[in-house]
Amino acid sequence: MKRIGLIKRLVVMIYDGLLLLGVLFFTSFLWMFILNLVAPDSLYIDSSQLDSNKLAYFTQTGKTIAFSLVALNILAVSFFFYGWFWTHGGQTLGMRAWNLYLTKPDGKFIGWRLAFKRYVFALLSWAVCGLGFLWVLFHPKRMAWHDVLTQTQIIYHKQPGK
Repeated sequence: MKRIGLIKRLVVMIYDGLLLLGVLFFTSFLWMFILNLVAPDSLYIDSSQLDSNKLAYFTQTGKTIAFSLVALNILAVSFFFYGWFWTHGGQTLGMRAWNLYLTKPDGKFIGWRLAFKRYVFALLSWAVCGLGFLWVLFHPKRMAWHDVLTQTQIIYHKQPGK
């Protein structure tokens, strides 16, 4: 089994990130649309109180709620985006383009519980300025922190006939 290095991982992350960004724009728009439909007027102040524009601005409470919804949307949608692909065939769309698979050491695909752990540990790998991903450069098996902590691996495997 061929292990995957940092450059290929980054290319896959960019590819998947662009796809995820489209999904996040759509779901964030839906949440903001719903918030604007159901939000009480107490979340808004009339801009005529502030200037001549006839727009409504969020109050501090409204900003907090909107920010929280967007943050939760990003976390939840990102998890389900990656989790779905990891648990259904072991490949995101970016990984599919490069014949890469996420597996356990026995070669089987991961389940939802392990996908959640991997997602949380991957967030931690990013949270420390990406050091968890750079670890691939130093680990003898080219594993990132979240690979090591969840005992998963990204491997190259070309299907016969492709």
